[in-house]
Amino acid sequence: MFVPIKDSATAFLEDLNDEQRAAVTHCEGPLLVLAGAGTGKTTTLVSRMAWLVAEQGVSPEQVLLLTFTRRAARQMLERARVLLGAGGSGQVVGGTFHSVAHRLLRLHPASVGLPPEFGVLDASDAADLLEVLREERGLAEQGSRFPRKATLLDIYSRCVNAQRPLSQILAEAHPQWEDQGEALGGLFAAYGARKHALGVLDLDDLLLLWRALARHEVVGPQLGRMFAHVLVDEYQDLNQLQVDIVAGLRSKERGLTVVGDDAQVIYGFRSASAEHILNFRIEYPDATVVTLEHNYRSSQPILDLANEVAAGAARAYPKRLRADREGGSRPQLVFCLDQSAQTQEVCQRILDAYEQGTELKEQAVLMRAGHHSDQLELELTRRKIPFVKYGGIRYLDAAHVKDFLCLLRLANNPGDQLAWFRTLQLLEGVGPVTARRALDALDLDTLDSTAELADRWLTAEPLLKKPAQEGAVRLIAGLVWSAGQPAVGVLVERLRDAIAPLIRNHYRDGTTRLRDLDQLTRVAADAHSLSVFLAELAIDPPSSSADLAGPPELDDDYLILSTVHSAKGLEWDAVHLIAASDGNFPSDKALTSPEGLEEERRLFYVALTRARHNLTIHIPRRYYHQPHSRTDSHGYGNQSRFLTDEAEALCDRTDLAPDPHVWSSDNVLAADTVTVDLTHLWH
Repeated sequence: MFVPIKDSATAFLEDLNDEQRAAVTHCEGPLLVLAGAGTGKTTTLVSRMAWLVAEQGVSPEQVLLLTFTRRAARQMLERARVLLGAGGSGQVVGGTFHSVAHRLLRLHPASVGLPPEFGVLDASDAADLLEVLREERGLAEQGSRFPRKATLLDIYSRCVNAQRPLSQILAEAHPQWEDQGEALGGLFAAYGARKHALGVLDLDDLLLLWRALARHEVVGPQLGRMFAHVLVDEYQDLNQLQVDIVAGLRSKERGLTVVGDDAQVIYGFRSASAEHILNFRIEYPDATVVTLEHNYRSSQPILDLANEVAAGAARAYPKRLRADREGGSRPQLVFCLDQSAQTQEVCQRILDAYEQGTELKEQAVLMRAGHHSDQLELELTRRKIPFVKYGGIRYLDAAHVKDFLCLLRLANNPGDQLAWFRTLQLLEGVGPVTARRALDALDLDTLDSTAELADRWLTAEPLLKKPAQEGAVRLIAGLVWSAGQPAVGVLVERLRDAIAPLIRNHYRDGTTRLRDLDQLTRVAADAHSLSVFLAELAIDPPSSSADLAGPPELDDDYLILSTVHSAKGLEWDAVHLIAASDGNFPSDKALTSPEGLEEERRLFYVALTRARHNLTIHIPRRYYHQPHSRTDSHGYGNQSRFLTDEAEALCDRTDLAPDPHVWSSDNVLAADTVTVDLTHLWH
């Protein structure tokens, strides 16, 4: 994405604090900005970008901004443009690692052995391809359990992004599959070969090929010279591949600014590691480090608790957040009998805060895992408290949307066997076995025309020749194999109309589902290339159809429910953290290694620092082994180990009344001594 930038004076420096100004006006050599939670990271990065152009004379076209979302890049570049004002012109390059990699590869596909119209698989497509290969290689029928597609993709992606051997990844993250190492290695090699044969890349390939270009003895220096300065946001979230790319771009050039916080490394499952930011001075020995500690978000009592939790880290950069304003209430620790009592208490506190003037949208319930809010969601519904939960199925993963995307992929590449496999199964009576048989008979590599495609289809599989379906077969074949294709928007609209009757017949709520495709069709009208449009959707997928239309405009007030991972970067006036007990937070699944525990600590720190004014931490004492059953089988939990005695001393504690169904000493009946004689039982 490219945003014009205008020349201007640097009056914006006056609005920065001393720490931010030192970072923005750094002149020589690599710079690491350690930006604690709520310390104005974005303001600092935007101001530095503007300062480099306005004061240092760096050409806008030679500034590269790398972020983790394209929305963040877009907002930062727009803010920089506003700071610089009128005068002069230029274009700063900004985007995610994947989107920038995709742009570079589109410009020079032949240099990395790619066809001009190469495709990009999203995570779901990649998993489907692994599942196909799993079946083809008979791994599901070898007499012992073998990983399914989601696990296969996770193992593969961890190996690639962390750049570590399969044996290490299995030992650390999937020890139950260590005995399948040889079979997995063969499967992943076949996966790479099949992608090459199909002319497609997955998201990991984009980074692998960019790194290859950056490291190339001829191309690498050329890429480096394209950018006088590289700015990287959220450096703590980089995986090893991304770290290598940055190093490759800066192997000869000196202009590098990275912004991050080692206390917020929480994406280990994406192969992020705290070691990358902790070892920055080792990679760049002459780097300058500037620490931002002035917090503009939270009150000092909340920051005191966050600082205490962060101080327990085994290894970290020293920093202590201090509030911009005085006062504030102390965090609340609420000990509940069980999850049911927690649910009632959370609902009541939400309503109390609402009555005192805090809108529902300014409150959030945070949790370590999505299922921790199951009971709460039922109670919120019963009490008619509207809420939105971050998470759930992504828009592009919905079955009918995947169906439509497969049809678009076929229009871009008629030889896409995965897309044919799914599209065929929309036809009545066609399942996986029939679809595979039809594909095997098609011999896609030898097809020359639309008519031949349709004829082979209909000859190969009688089920496709039903009167109600033959028309759909010929229509789809014609659209995806047309010699002179119309504009992208027109083609996508025709394909949407072609698939509409199949969607209606295949899904009971098919007519409703078709509405989800309308927005996608409208967005495609602005695309210049179908292959690029599909790749952009894979690289930066919308989480809902509303995302395609821009920010939502909801008039009603609603509560936010979110996992802590999804809450990163967000903030609310009041935060209710639930299930803060050992085994839940930290998760017992993360306690198999010291690094797992440290990441849980950082996740807890992130949860605390989302609150501006009020923070309540709920700790149920009792947990039922089968929460959705009627049995009383249960255990007792301790408060989170991150809530040490020192941390608890910084909070106000509330112990809720015991279960009202348990009698107190006031209910004991008055009586003389009562005895029980059991001797008659022993004869």
